[in-house]
Amino acid sequence: MMLIVGLGNPGSAYVQTRHNIGFMVIDELCRRHNVQNVSKSSFEGELFKMGSHFLLKPLTFMNLSGRSILAVKNFYKIDEVIVIHDDLDLPFGALRFKSGGGHGGHNGLKSTDSAIGADYTRVRMGIGKPEHKSQVADYVLHPFSAEEQNKLTDWVAKAADAVEMLLQSSCSDVASKCSLKGL
Repeated sequence: MMLIVGLGNPGSAYVQTRHNIGFMVIDELCRRHNVQNVSKSSFEGELFKMGSHFLLKPLTFMNLSGRSILAVKNFYKIDEVIVIHDDLDLPFGALRFKSGGGHGGHNGLKSTDSAIGADYTRVRMGIGKPEHKSQVADYVLHPFSAEEQNKLTDWVAKAADAVEMLLQSSCSDVASKCSLKGL
């Protein structure tokens, strides 16, 4: 049994923003599979059962994602966690996979690390970065450009394919077959 978490922010203002790419992949997995909504208020998120696995969209806002992940992980006694998140250090459209590691300044990963430790699989989705570091907060909370949006559906589908493979294969196997340098 695995918990697959897509990081993002709740609310219509954030739906198509770069920071919500994790939510977009969870939405795609829900669309593909016959999922059952098993959310509870104590989970602080939308939780879906997909076969013997769980899909989670924390509704705590990015900086507190770990609270929601920990609540679900403890309730269902889940050992393996996969976290899908945006990554400023990768070019737009990149798809990388990593087991463990640091948070790289990502507040959603910081919160996750402090709640459950850093021993989980990461699906890193490159969103590029703004010209100046001072623009990061604004950049991640704005929608993708028109050019990026034209490629978004295909990229999200490829990430969902990779997550499905992670349910049956090792991170290194999936990385060798599904990594993308960018779109």
